[in-house]
Amino acid sequence: MDVNGLTAEVEQVSRGYAARFGIERDADWFVLKLHEEMGELTQAFLALDGRGRAKGLDDRERSARFRAELADVFCHVLLLADHHGVDLTAEVRAKWLDRWGASQGTVGGPPGRSGGGTVDGVQ
Repeated sequence: MDVNGLTAEVEQVSRGYAARFGIERDADWFVLKLHEEMGELTQAFLALDGRGRAKGLDDRERSARFRAELADVFCHVLLLADHHGVDLTAEVRAKWLDRWGASQGTVGGPPGRSGGGTVDGVQ
């Protein structure tokens, strides 16, 4: 997956959403919107896990809602990073991949976990 390309697409959608509803996307909005989405993810997780209201949704629907809320949080992380000019790929490499590889003498992540894909060519 190309994070930069995905970020550009998400930014375009967010910009259109803001224009449609008259929302000013300033620095506060980006972080507060992420916080709102985290709350929705938490609700979806609790419903999925049986510790929150199911709101009339069956197991399949609760699972779909959880996945959708994960996507919302991910997209809002991309938007927040982009707004502040943060290169997430470089930050992930520095904080997670390089640090883990240096501490374990290996590259590629924790043992027993497959990468499951790439992020801008990083496995």
